[in-house]
Parts: sequence; structure tokens; C-alpha cells
Amino acid sequence: MSITPGAGHGELSTVFLSFRNVKKTYDRQTLVVRDFNLDVHQGEFVTLLGPSGSGKTTVLMMLAGFEHVSSGDIYIDGASVTRVAPYERNIGMVFQNYALFPHMTVAENLAYPLRVRKMSRTEIRERVARSLKLIELEDFGDRHPGQLSGGQRQRVALARALIFEPALVLMDEPLSALDKKLREQMQFEISRLHSKLGCTMVYVTHDQAEALTMSDRIAVFNHGVVQQYASPDQLYEQPANAFVAGFIGENNLIPGKGSVQSDGTVHVTLQDGTVLRAAHGNFDAAEGDCLLSVRPEKLSISTVDTIAPDANRLRVRFVAQHYVGDFIRYYFERPDGTRIIVKTMNDARAPTLTEGHAIDLHWSMQHSFAFHPQPSAVQGDTP
Repeated sequence: MSITPGAGHGELSTVFLSFRNVKKTYDRQTLVVRDFNLDVHQGEFVTLLGPSGSGKTTVLMMLAGFEHVSSGDIYIDGASVTRVAPYERNIGMVFQNYALFPHMTVAENLAYPLRVRKMSRTEIRERVARSLKLIELEDFGDRHPGQLSGGQRQRVALARALIFEPALVLMDEPLSALDKKLREQMQFEISRLHSKLGCTMVYVTHDQAEALTMSDRIAVFNHGVVQQYASPDQLYEQPANAFVAGFIGENNLIPGKGSVQSDGTVHVTLQDGTVLRAAHGNFDAAEGDCLLSVRPEKLSISTVDTIAPDANRLRVRFVAQHYVGDFIRYYFERPDGTRIIVKTMNDARAPTLTEGHAIDLHWSMQHSFAFHPQPSAVQGDTP
């Protein structure tokens, strides 16, 4: 599989990190990472995103040198590091559990990677002072990690990974242990430091919102294979397949029978004979099983007969609604049991519906994607 850069990053012309045909197996029978190819540009913030067991952390561990590559090569700045020891790769690492030394002060934790590299005392003192200022903890140098909040400990862990000016910084789910508010604050902090320092970062998470907020590009993993590698807006607005459409943000996937038309659009016929049209997607068969994809915020609830003649129209039954503050999430159901979600702004236009009430939803064909049903994972590929 070949992964090419997403649009909008032409200014990042220097490829700094490359994976070439990388595979990983633990038992010599099943591949957890399959023929993996990926380029990361100098100064780019790339996130590896996917569900648990999808292979993203294994890729990060191979890059760090903590896991051996079964086959293929990894290049940093044009040189293969596949057989280079972890401590020789000039990589900073931020772990989920911070990995700070509890018996050392904050300043001592920051100084440790510099002492290992045998820097002078003067250089160490100056770098520690700069790092404490960078993470806005100038007055916390004498404290121990146990005296800090979770967000402060994570900032120290980040500063320790950056203090020796590594060529590459890796982060393995560093915010998963924090509460929502702290997580959002740390997302801002990491983005700020990345922008200020201009270093190359590879970040692993299963949190879609986190990935969309922080990344230049995102590689979406499933069963050891990258399904799509693109900018956040491309992933959301132009998903490559049904898995990406269903994994990135909320999405409605409506099953039916698809057929490609002469103009390139796809007609999707539902069980009750309703025909919906899609302008995008990867469905290319003359006829076959199909999933029609449409985002909840692209749907409109019709309370009056003002639907455009060329719009998709779908009869549904109202089930429930959830108040989420700035928006309302409506739940509908089709006769075949398919659930449909609609999101509307919480304003005067938000309709009031009665449970069991039948109503029409409508949306533009341009907001519909027709996808092949996602194939199941292939097990036991030859390593």
C-alpha cells in the first residue's frame, strides 16, 4: 500500500521520516502491521489514530526502537534506523504515565537526559531554566512530581522529551489519563510548543477529537492497515471508505443496493424501495451491496413541504432527542431498524417532536457518499 501526502502541505517539501514496506508479527503467522508505508515531513505534526489493537502503537514502538521490525525499513532524515539502538536515534518520547522519576525534583528530571549526554553543568542549568519558562513552571523546579497536578506533570514530561532538542518527538496517548478540561488545555499546550519549536511530532491516540484538533495530517488505522492519510478536514469531509466515515466523527451509514449511473453518481435503493443518491465515495460496481454515508449535521428535519426537488428524502420515525447544550441530537429509526442521527443547533429553529411521529429528513446529494461495505480483516497474512 502506498500512502501519499494530503493536500494543503505542499510547503512541507522535505520528507523527514519514512516507513517503507514495514511489517510486524509477534508469532510469525499473523501480521499486526501490514506493508506499512508513510512519509512525514520536516516540522509536521502527524497523528496515528485508530481503535485499540489497530497497530498504531506498534508502529510508534518500532519507530522508537522498542519493538523490532519484522521486515521493511524506517528512515529518519534519509538514514535507516531499523537496526539502530533506541538511545542512538535522537528521539524524544512522552508516555501515557509520564514516566517521571518520583525521587527527583522537576529540575532534576529535566536535567537527567542532558546529564546522560554529558553536557556541561552550565549548559544543563541554562537549558533547564529555559524549559521551565517554556512550560510556564519557573517556580516549580524544586518540587517533586508527586506535588504537581496531572497537567503539570504532563508538561514536565513534555519538556523533558524536548530539552535535548531531539530530531523527532513521539507521544503515546499522553493525555488519556487526564479529565476533559485538562486534556483540552494540554492539547493547546502541545500545539503551542510544536508551533514555537517547529519540531517533527508523531502522536498516537484513539481520541478522534484530539486528532482533528491538533494534527497537520492523520493516519487512520484499522487491523494494521492505514485506511486514509490526510488532513483533518479531508478525513471528515472526504472519507476514503466506510470505516473512515464511521470512525471519524458521528456518521450515518444506511445499507442498500447500489448502482453506478452514467453521470458517475450512485443510486442506493433501500429495502422499502426508497432511492437515495450519492455524489461521492468508493462504490464502483454496476450493482451490489452498498452503504450510503451522510453526516448528522448535513441532515434537515422537514416540518413543512419545502424540500428541494433534487434533494434526498427519507421517511423516518422519531425515537428520542438529547440536549447537549449548544446543539440537540435527534434519533430516528427506519422500518428495517436502521438508526439515523440528526444534529441541529440549539436555537429557535430546533423542532419539537413527539415520540413515534413519522417525518421526512432531507439533504443534498453532494453530502452523500456511497461506499463498499467495509471488508473484514484478513488474518494469517504471510509475514
